[in-house]
Amino acid sequence: MKTSELGFYGGVGSVTGANFLLNTGGAKFLVDCGMVQGDRFAETTNSADFPYDPVTIDVLLVTHAHSDHIGRIPKLIKDGFKGKIYSTEPTRALAAVMLEDALSVMIFEEQRFGTPRLYEKSDIETALSLWQTVEYGERFSLTDDVIVTLSNAGHILGSAFITIERDGRRLVFSGDIGNNPQPLMSAPDIPTGYHYLVMESVYGDRSHEEVAERSDLLLNHIEQIIKKKGTLIIPAFSLERTQILLLEINDLVEQNKVEPIPVFLDSPLAIAVTDIYRDRTKYLRQEVRKQIESGDDIFDFPKLKFTRTVADSRAIAKVNGPKIIIAGSGMSHGGRIQGHEKNFLEDKNTTLLLVGYQSVGSLGRRLQDGAKRVRIDDQTVKVRANIATIHGWSGHADREQLIDFVAKGGERIEKVFVTMGEERSALFLVQRLRDYLGINAIAPSQGDMVRLDL
Repeated sequence: MKTSELGFYGGVGSVTGANFLLNTGGAKFLVDCGMVQGDRFAETTNSADFPYDPVTIDVLLVTHAHSDHIGRIPKLIKDGFKGKIYSTEPTRALAAVMLEDALSVMIFEEQRFGTPRLYEKSDIETALSLWQTVEYGERFSLTDDVIVTLSNAGHILGSAFITIERDGRRLVFSGDIGNNPQPLMSAPDIPTGYHYLVMESVYGDRSHEEVAERSDLLLNHIEQIIKKKGTLIIPAFSLERTQILLLEINDLVEQNKVEPIPVFLDSPLAIAVTDIYRDRTKYLRQEVRKQIESGDDIFDFPKLKFTRTVADSRAIAKVNGPKIIIAGSGMSHGGRIQGHEKNFLEDKNTTLLLVGYQSVGSLGRRLQDGAKRVRIDDQTVKVRANIATIHGWSGHADREQLIDFVAKGGERIEKVFVTMGEERSALFLVQRLRDYLGINAIAPSQGDMVRLDL
């Protein structure tokens, strides 16, 4: 039986920075090359050398286009990678705009803080020239007798589970597993018949208790803002979460559940991503496709304004009356959202609504944990605003869904590697998989290498 070696070089002990290396003996396959996310965009960890030689990597397989899965791909190119890159077509399209936006942020941080950028525009261009796309369910052969299949992960547009097969033995990389049901994405196509699984555990110790109530909770926050003539600020990830919020607000307005008030989508990146969603509706869930086919532009409604320029962004503060501001970044570690937080967090008629995971150390996490004062751009800001969270829109499967995901994998499972979660979450899920399913589950550490019969 052939053997391979699997190395864990990111996405272990933390949620972000996914980076796994499969060495089959005759070839090396990298799965994801993500950025570690925290207070600053270009953290020291991201600028460090890779723990392997990028020149020796034959293929990079990409699960989806979130920065913690693609953010260091241009650096991989800069450091010598010349192999092929594979993903779905939407992932490649989204990666193009995500990486360009990341570069602009890094240039800003280089000028302001002296932190060197990780890569250049030419490295993005080279990456895209090496990038090939495949459809869900399409089996394609790579070097050293490896066969790869991508299947719908239900997380964001184009997200995929990656199944690697050799001589009838299978290894699955989950990437991020979609939370079902989601407003835009269909349910994940759960892989079966595999022997090894590398899976995420962002919510491995928690359940999403607000899925059924999420629209009503959003409606309540909007109604309160209208009543107080205040401001609802939503730090939202430009990719997926923003598009979900536009759909939800569109539906509330069209169903006459809330009167139209000014809504500002204050993120050039989110605007570009929304255009990609508009052009690739075949990847959305069937009900949403039917809604679009009926003539409803789900990403547009009365009083919605896309603010593309810095001047337009700054002008939002002068708009009187109730309003909603959706801006990036989702964890408030940079971007235009910080300007709005400086303007409005001291106002008791403001609600800051968190709708996604907040990484340890991020400004969003400190606000979520109840900080009364925060530092934003070297300015101390008192927090008088109401800080609220809606967990139901998480793009990640929760504890019960993760256990169910493994349970449906079949009877051939030999080992599950629990990754991409905070230590507490990963270890909790490991124990649940052992106790409930009798699965040999472990939580690897950074730099661990294991031998597989593959």
